Amino acid sequence: MPDPTVLLDWLEFAVRWLHVITAIAWIGSSFYFIALDLGLHRDRALASGADGEEWQVHGGGFYHIQKYLVAPDRMPADLVWFKWESYATWLSGFALLCLVYYLGADLFLIDPAAMDLAPWQAIAISLVSLGLAWGIYDLLCRSRLGQNPTLLMVLLYLVLVGFALFYTHVFTGRAALLHLGAITATVMSANVFLVIIPNQKIVVADLVAGRTPDPKYGKIAKLRSTHNNYLTLPVLFMMLSNHYPLAFATDYNWAIASLVFLMGVTIRHWFNSRHARRGSPWWTWAATLALFLLAAWLSAAPATPPAGEDEAALSPAAERFAAAPGFEEVTGIVQGNCSMCHAAEPGFDGIARAPKGVMLETPGQIAAHARQIYLQAGVSHAMPPPSAAFIEPADRARIAAWYRAATGSEG
Repeated sequence: MPDPTVLLDWLEFAVRWLHVITAIAWIGSSFYFIALDLGLHRDRALASGADGEEWQVHGGGFYHIQKYLVAPDRMPADLVWFKWESYATWLSGFALLCLVYYLGADLFLIDPAAMDLAPWQAIAISLVSLGLAWGIYDLLCRSRLGQNPTLLMVLLYLVLVGFALFYTHVFTGRAALLHLGAITATVMSANVFLVIIPNQKIVVADLVAGRTPDPKYGKIAKLRSTHNNYLTLPVLFMMLSNHYPLAFATDYNWAIASLVFLMGVTIRHWFNSRHARRGSPWWTWAATLALFLLAAWLSAAPATPPAGEDEAALSPAAERFAAAPGFEEVTGIVQGNCSMCHAAEPGFDGIARAPKGVMLETPGQIAAHARQIYLQAGVSHAMPPPSAAFIEPADRARIAAWYRAATGSEG
């Protein structure tokens, strides 16, 4: 029978792959249409009555593109909708959140030093926060602030900073940054699902019925689309952050995340200005570099270790691994080969923080990370790196035997 742990890891990999593929499709189309809209020539009297046009070349051919500010005179026979990329990205991302952070809540989601939660409580907070973030954002957009885009963006940024502080005081640092990405992606996808597409359907219905569409629906949709454009790059950072403890495993992880949202604005401002033919505001790259260096400086600030971390009670799953046959032997193997890097103060040159924030100094920490140890050093040869340490095949077999004995999956 296939190893359930291995199958689960491959399932995570498959969902992550799907998430990346759909995100590329969504972000690619978003970037393209923002660039197209900003680059349209609107100073030409077009016989078609379109608001603007642009000629483009790609793949050996020329494209003549026109945009109608509200809608054309009649409904086109073929109309392509760009929506499934957004939906598939959110659905695959939520599936990944469930597989990694909900099924692994004890290890990846809950930080007793931040807030001692039961898994169901942590999951409930996660789910409620996704809906709450959208509710706050949508309420602000529908208020009078929607008529003042700059002030609205400032307030939305402050909301994001508030969520950053909240998450870092409730979840693990890794989960906190991931959830910042999740609420941002939820806002972006909900913009498409609940505002942009419905507004476009209203315009289509008016065309079919022979009515003149109200331009307000296009204006609202464009505002939400602009927000999505500026939020895209920070979402990508949050998606990648779980691989970099210097981003999530520091005392100032909330500030680092807040700076990343500003970097998303400065980078996109440069590209949007270029596409709109308003010049190249090179100052934005200097601002981005300054923000990035500030984030790097904050990441190097001394971290305050949680009090009594070693004495923290083990989860039921970790207790099972700690009581399994061969645990003492595996503890020695891991401490002798892994703890020089996976430590509060790594002793290996060039490593400032434990890789992925995983500590393997104590028996309790080793028991808590049993699944990762099994996959990284028991089933595969991913860890430790050959240049850092060497584990004999017999030791890898001992790790695998210990894990399988604890899970009752001896083959």
